[in-house]
Amino acid sequence: MTDELNFVQQARREKLDALRSAGIEPYAYSYERTHTASGAIALLGDAAEGPTVRIAGRVASWRAHGKTAFAHLADESGRVQLYARRDQLGDSFDQLQLVDIGDVLGVEGPVFRTKTGEPTIRVESWTLLAKSLRPLPFGKEEIVDGRTVRHSGFADPEQRYRQRYADLAVHPETRAMFVARARLVSALRRVLDDRGYLEVETPILQPIYGGAAARPFTTHHRALDTPLYLRIADELYLKRLLVGGFGKVYEIGHDFRNEGIDRTHNPEFTMLESYEAFVDYTAIMQLVEALMVAAAEAVRSVPEFVAAAPQLAPPFPRTDWTTALNAALNASLGGGPIDALKLDMTELRNSGRRVGVPDVDTMSRPKILDEMFQVLVEQSIDEPTFVLDYPLELSPLAKPKRGNPALTERFELFARGKELANAFSELNDPIDQRRRFEAQAALFAAGDEEAQRIDEDYLRALEYGMPPAGGLGIGIDRLLMYLTNTHHIRDVILFPAMRPET
Repeated sequence: MTDELNFVQQARREKLDALRSAGIEPYAYSYERTHTASGAIALLGDAAEGPTVRIAGRVASWRAHGKTAFAHLADESGRVQLYARRDQLGDSFDQLQLVDIGDVLGVEGPVFRTKTGEPTIRVESWTLLAKSLRPLPFGKEEIVDGRTVRHSGFADPEQRYRQRYADLAVHPETRAMFVARARLVSALRRVLDDRGYLEVETPILQPIYGGAAARPFTTHHRALDTPLYLRIADELYLKRLLVGGFGKVYEIGHDFRNEGIDRTHNPEFTMLESYEAFVDYTAIMQLVEALMVAAAEAVRSVPEFVAAAPQLAPPFPRTDWTTALNAALNASLGGGPIDALKLDMTELRNSGRRVGVPDVDTMSRPKILDEMFQVLVEQSIDEPTFVLDYPLELSPLAKPKRGNPALTERFELFARGKELANAFSELNDPIDQRRRFEAQAALFAAGDEEAQRIDEDYLRALEYGMPPAGGLGIGIDRLLMYLTNTHHIRDVILFPAMRPET
């Protein structure tokens, strides 16, 4: 395979030399387009002949027949057929034979309809814009029952992730995924902007990481001679802004967690976080419903995902965290009523082990509870559902539940077994927050690498007084997975983390 590829690459370099010998510069500076491929087709309408257009794109197919040649030119909008004749192009027709599949061309000519009815551009002039020296893995296409069926020439998922540029070039459906992602993010922004939220930017490099339970990436700032951490969440800086007088803020940006990689986890991921003063988590539930509906509509605006994106109808179902876990635990273990929050560590570890939680002997109490909930409850939730009122020990940044201080005013939104959103009535009591941080620090000292650290500057900010507030975090990658019915997070990230190639 290597020898064959080298032969093909060498042949393309020889064509490159031949083009330059003929006075054709193979790497242009610009090309003025009048239409895209789909725009040129639309211009023709139902007519047999149309006006002259200038389009540019990548050669996706090529068929030469003596004094004529057919090709397909693909751009961001689709593809259109080209028709070239020697008697029309003269000597440049011979030079056109030096063009390969994958080359980027600009062509000019009238749009017309062939005898088979296919919209086509009759090439009157062409310009080479970029010579492809490495063949792209285009597959073959055929029409089956009126539908275009593509047989991929680039089927290895790992190579598609590593060479996303090639994946995008030959798979329009991959491009459609990231069009849907862009429209989803824009829709979320519109909802928040229309409600008076201010978009802000907070530090990615932080002296103290916090806002979530996760292991950070660590780096070192040479000029300051101090360790810094890539942020694991935006939360603590955004809430500092509420202290400073902003009423509604949000940020859409990358967070980083130094943890395992699987179908729902990538070490670099995109989060939306928002905070609103003077409301609690009940108001944030309504906001989440509005955001979800807008996001689903945005994804459905991409034709490839009309069928995949669900029709969402608020209000979403709600269930209680403790009730859901205890019901699932009793159904799984039997033997009488079990209250997970009242189990001692030995009983909790035994229960976790019996329901399939790995490595329970090395986990803290909050971690075991969280893992048990994931195993027994999360994976069974299909339709968007709010899970409310998490235990205090799982929620170090949330206010205690009114009427039950063992719980917190926190909810998470789940769908198809995935966590999509996390929200609190935000803890604004600096004394209580210090106690929670100290409890987390004790867990960290005992070996829980995901426990939060004490952030003295954040505590100082709370001591100035933070208004009551509702906060929200939505994972953009998982939300897109849910709305497009995609099963691996790598499919919704343009350049996912991969092991280095050997």
